[in-house]
Amino acid sequence: MPCPIHSQPDPFGEARRKDGILVNEFQGKPVPMILRHEDLRNACKDWQTFSSDAPMRVPIPSEENVRTVRQLPLEIDPPDHGDYRDVAEPFFARAKNPEVIARVEALVRSLIADAIGRESIEVVREFAIPLQSRALAALLNMPESEAEVWIGWGMHVFREGDGENKGAALERYLNSLFDRGEAEPGEDFFSALAATEFRGRRLTREECLGYGSIMFAGGRDTVINSITGVIGHLAASPADFEYLREDPKRIVNASEEFFRAISPVTHIGRVCPHSTEIHGVPVPAGSLVSLCFASANHDETVFTQPEEVRLDRKPNPHVAFGFGPHLCLGAAHARLVVRTLLKCLCEQVASVTTLASEEKVEREERYNRPLSFERLDARFVGRTRE
Repeated sequence: MPCPIHSQPDPFGEARRKDGILVNEFQGKPVPMILRHEDLRNACKDWQTFSSDAPMRVPIPSEENVRTVRQLPLEIDPPDHGDYRDVAEPFFARAKNPEVIARVEALVRSLIADAIGRESIEVVREFAIPLQSRALAALLNMPESEAEVWIGWGMHVFREGDGENKGAALERYLNSLFDRGEAEPGEDFFSALAATEFRGRRLTREECLGYGSIMFAGGRDTVINSITGVIGHLAASPADFEYLREDPKRIVNASEEFFRAISPVTHIGRVCPHSTEIHGVPVPAGSLVSLCFASANHDETVFTQPEEVRLDRKPNPHVAFGFGPHLCLGAAHARLVVRTLLKCLCEQVASVTTLASEEKVEREERYNRPLSFERLDARFVGRTRE
């Protein structure tokens, strides 16, 4: 069965090569999408023209109806962005902590062992979501039992099910964590935020909620899509699976190629404070533009045969984690999860077979983009010990 990351042509290719821009309507308004690699990287650095100071409007579609707080440090520009980023950086850096690495590896090994022992497993709900949730608990220094709550949220904390109710429920849940952190200080992320001094004062509750919101919304579906996409690809391309097993040193480059090919974030929004123009398309002041990472990661002027998954691709200047001052804080965590997944799959699994699948497709007026899976039923066969 086909795998979305290498079975479909690039939906942005023709527009990127011809005009460098695609205007698509999102929530009833035309939004110019910046498609070329160089243009996108320049826009990421030019926060004066393409601003992130747009609460609830940076994600596309926008989230005014599902949350009430500005996500930090995502939705704020330099120089303030750097100060807010410094608050959260120590916890995201825990992805390089040996104890966290060991905890994530033990988690992945356990999930794979369970999958091997079954006739079939639904990879999205029964593997990827538990892995993302429990690995996040390790990153945040939370007990794994707390992850059981997060597993129940499904693929996306806002967009799966009743978004408005889920947004309010998330803020209630976050408030309970911060209340507990104030009453019973601990060493977890939420206790640390509740006690953080920022510019000579404590963080406000609204600021704390902004960090909590991005923690659960920003890196949830992206990591889940990456996990599922990797497994789907190895099932569809056993030669690539064998290539990695032959030399584990190949896993680092392979991980970067998976992030490029999957591009788990299609795009993100910026608001133009002043009127501007992009490749001849006028953008009125206050209007939204899209930074289309998925298109930039398939720019044929940068990546040779970009539609192919080449696990030995090097150099690989992909922008799957963004670029410039707003480079994704969770990049190290995503890399830890995917590299650990590949390592353990190579050591524990002889083959993965797709039994049934349903592609996840972003359907828009001007493009349809396959993005991982809504459902992936698979069989894992364990390696025999020699």
